[in-house]
Amino acid sequence: MITSAQLRAARALIGLDQRQLAERSGLSLPTIQRMEASDDMIRGNVDSLMKLASALDAAGVELINDNVPSTGGGRGVRLKTTK
Repeated sequence: MITSAQLRAARALIGLDQRQLAERSGLSLPTIQRMEASDDMIRGNVDSLMKLASALDAAGVELINDNVPSTGGGRGVRLKTTK
């Protein structure tokens, strides 16, 4: 799962506005806006969440979930290293 804060942070890392993310993910602008306005965990159908995660991954963002090894612990986002 992804939180609304992670989504906003991910967009900021890669310099995309909501409209650009909507285009890259194949989702509508109102859908992206609703996701970012969520209180905590983003709610949506599995297909929409997968499209969102795939678009962020393709743009070079790694989503970090709870209980996943990272130096700081907790949820977050980071840029993937390029090879």
